[in-house]
Amino acid sequence: MQSSIRIVSTTIAAGILALSACATSKSSTGDTADNSRSGAANNPSSDTAAARKQIAQLEADARALVKTSGCTSAGQCRSAPLGEKACGGPRTYLVYCAATTDSSALLRKLSELSTAEKNYNKNAGMMSTCEFREPPHVAAVGGSCSEARQ
Repeated sequence: MQSSIRIVSTTIAAGILALSACATSKSSTGDTADNSRSGAANNPSSDTAAARKQIAQLEADARALVKTSGCTSAGQCRSAPLGEKACGGPRTYLVYCAATTDSSALLRKLSELSTAEKNYNKNAGMMSTCEFREPPHVAAVGGSCSEARQ
């Protein structure tokens, strides 16, 4: 019972820290030299917003490359890591059909996403859970690849 409470407390604390890392603060120095500059390079919250937008676009681009149909056996199906958690490792995995997906283009896009998200996590001081996510088992059902239910 006590270990369950400790786990819940730790999870809540990690969530609070993650949320506080996402918060942005504004300088109240009133320095006119800083305030007169414009552009993302001088505005940390703008940098963060631009990085999040880039990450979202890279993920959308990667997901658009994924084709799940066209495979008749699980041996033709693949999974690839998506994103980068702050503690390292992928956020999740994409399942795709290697016969109909341009695997090279997908893996290049996923690498670009991983690098962008790793940089964002570092620069924004992000935190995440540190559990290891294993690649899913894949299956071909009705000519489409999907995550195998076990």
